[in-house]
Amino acid sequence: MNKPPKGKHMAGIIPLSGRKDVLGFPWPDYLTPIGPGYLAVERSVTEAALAGCDSIWIVCNDDVAPLLKKRLGDYVLDPILFENWNFVQKKTDYEKYIPIYYTPISQKDRDRRDSLGWSVLHGAITAFVVSSKMSSWVIPSKYFVSFPGGIYSPYPLVKCRARIRGSDSFYVTHEGQTVKEGKPLAFTFFPEDWNTYRWHIKRSCTRGDKSLPAHERWSSRNFSLDKIFGLDIIDIQDTFEVPEFYTLDSWTSLQECYRSENKIYNPSKKFIKPYHFKRGLQEDEEN
Repeated sequence: MNKPPKGKHMAGIIPLSGRKDVLGFPWPDYLTPIGPGYLAVERSVTEAALAGCDSIWIVCNDDVAPLLKKRLGDYVLDPILFENWNFVQKKTDYEKYIPIYYTPISQKDRDRRDSLGWSVLHGAITAFVVSSKMSSWVIPSKYFVSFPGGIYSPYPLVKCRARIRGSDSFYVTHEGQTVKEGKPLAFTFFPEDWNTYRWHIKRSCTRGDKSLPAHERWSSRNFSLDKIFGLDIIDIQDTFEVPEFYTLDSWTSLQECYRSENKIYNPSKKFIKPYHFKRGLQEDEEN
């Protein structure tokens, strides 16, 4: 993956495929409510929009894509709009639409490489390939990754938007730990980093070696986040510390999130309605 020749476009990646559900609900863990009418996956969409992403790519399998699309829609509005909502006369001139794309893991990678970390890389390469067929101006120059499995307030990130979109890598931290230590905290990477991560997975994977027992083949499907993204050759250049952080990795952590005094509130319905494209025109779905 090469650097884009023009423009500055940051693509948001929300990986859903490859994560093993642990809460025992009849729905995937990322559909767990973390607030009144507010799901974990919606928090990630909010985070990507607040961070300044120009597009959002959700990596999910075909069986859940229709449900997610009905809930999330085809696009969201840039939340920066609402800071000046009451101070502009023609509000439509200030609206910025952030499209949401849904992409499944390739069939050839399922049960071989489809870990949560691989979903990140698959979303990035899909965004790169699809965008390159549209225009060189929309080829991603940076990727922002948000994990629904990590629960923390995304709203402070709006103050870091310029830093997130800047030329340095950006990592959200909690108690000094990042995704490099296996925590599902947001981070950014560049197109040239994609090759580094991919070759690291390829070198570390046992692949389909028939001399190994069946359960030891294609070991990359079980790679954790720190196994893929914990490379020392990729530096952490800028960070933002979140004071409270919970995960969907256990019921205990989710209970602590519910008991916390710092609630993660649902954004405005104007921001995430959901919106759908119909017949090539933008039409707002009725509440």
